[in-house]
Amino acid sequence: MSKRNYILAGFAVIALALGIWWLAGSGTAPEPAPSSPEAGKAAPGVLPVDRRQAAQLGIRLAPALTASEAPIAVIPAVIQPPANARVAVAATFPGVVMRTLVVEGDTVRQGQPLAVISSRDVLTMGADLTRANARAGVARSNAARLSQLAREGIIAGARADEAHALAAEAGADVAEKARILKMVNGEGRGGTYTLTAPIAGRVTTANIQTGNPVDGTTAPYVIDAANRYEVVGQLPERLVGAVRPGMTVVIEPDIAGRVTAVGSTIDPATRSAMLKAEIPAGPGIVAGRTTSMSLSGPAPAGAVSVPSGATAMIGDKTIVFVATGGGYAIRDVKIGGSVGGQTVLLSGVRPGEQVVVSGTSALKALALSR
Repeated sequence: MSKRNYILAGFAVIALALGIWWLAGSGTAPEPAPSSPEAGKAAPGVLPVDRRQAAQLGIRLAPALTASEAPIAVIPAVIQPPANARVAVAATFPGVVMRTLVVEGDTVRQGQPLAVISSRDVLTMGADLTRANARAGVARSNAARLSQLAREGIIAGARADEAHALAAEAGADVAEKARILKMVNGEGRGGTYTLTAPIAGRVTTANIQTGNPVDGTTAPYVIDAANRYEVVGQLPERLVGAVRPGMTVVIEPDIAGRVTAVGSTIDPATRSAMLKAEIPAGPGIVAGRTTSMSLSGPAPAGAVSVPSGATAMIGDKTIVFVATGGGYAIRDVKIGGSVGGQTVLLSGVRPGEQVVVSGTSALKALALSR
């Protein structure tokens, strides 16, 4: 058989095989089988969102942290300085205000001048000090001269001793007048004295004006110690046994402190006991301000803390979105309270899991559209 005949026979065999396959099949090319029954589908309760979509939705994550404390209650309270942290600055001598150097609300350091006052008493005391210095100088010279005469045997030693006593008395008079002038920051020659801050803090009262008289019995300034405030609240009767000294309190806008005392007497009118806590100074912390105080106690086992922006509502359920390998899982959670921008979750999220803290609204809309 020629070579050409062999080639034609080969094509005939191939055509026959294709015809048999076509008759046995459906007439269409088979589709590729999926690698798994769930290929291309997200797990139940998970929103399939890839990295590109997450960036477009502005999604940011934060880890859920183990919570050591959980909010107990929010109670009304009043900010005030502690009893030993408020100091009145009295005008020691009567006079006229020459100059004021601070106003109400100013923060001052210890020893800082507050006002200059002109006083006739200070002027008189300055003159007395000058005379006392002169007398003391004469007394010292006389004592030295008589001591020399006593050593030479010209006069009795008793006369020298008496002169020394008079010199010591004159010196004590000088020291006393100088001490008083120094204590009031007085300037004897000019007849003025300066009020200064005895402690560092904030001027909460300034009843003083240039040109006005002061009578020496009033306190033109009141200063509250810096970084020391007390919060007094009304603790409901049901919490009297649950709140103890040392527990954490938080005052808006996120100023944390500690409970210092819990009253044991219930006010029959309000059915509450007095609670006191110490807090540091901060924005909005002003004596006399009415505020609310959040109380926190030990958190239950398994509780986590997440930023408050992580929670959302779907229907009547509180949820958070937790990052998973295929997207973001929707978790039902139970809230134990919120304080300082953090929310304590009692269930639904484990410590270390990454929760969505930004972009929750977009994910919620995506969940509702499914």
